[in-house]
Amino acid sequence: MAAMSQSKTLNALNDHVSLELAAWYDYTAMALWLDMNDLPGCASFMKSQAMEEMEHAQKIIQHLMDRDVTPRLPTIEAPQTEFESVKQVFEMVLAAEQKVSASIHAVHVLAAAEDDQPARILLEWFITEQVEEESMARAILGRIRLAGETGPGLLLVDQELGTGTVPGMPPHGE
Repeated sequence: MAAMSQSKTLNALNDHVSLELAAWYDYTAMALWLDMNDLPGCASFMKSQAMEEMEHAQKIIQHLMDRDVTPRLPTIEAPQTEFESVKQVFEMVLAAEQKVSASIHAVHVLAAAEDDQPARILLEWFITEQVEEESMARAILGRIRLAGETGPGLLLVDQELGTGTVPGMPPHGE
């Protein structure tokens, strides 16, 4: 087996950091748009999600450093800053979370093939987290579908998200 710093698993983890950082950047841009469109609850929720993505990147970076691998900080493309609707924003969140999930699963397969137990343990936490992230995005899209994208219904969704919770979902992290 190649040295751990050269393993496919650790290289893939290093590559995955770019997805977490891109999600942070995208969610920050979405939060700005939501704030500028008078949806402070949705913006607050999205800011929280952005910070969580940064924490995810930091968790992987720390894992790499703990294993004597130099993290590579990627170039991140400028995010989209204009959106058609709140529904589009949350559809994009779901798509982004699904992309992150696919990457995590692929790295987990590599870790299993290389018998990299430390990476597998880390990735199992991420797999559980991604199930929650995708479920939350679908729940918010469901609320938007039921409430409508304008008027009092949208304001209700905005107020709900301003509490930091999603109706029907356990508090985040539980």
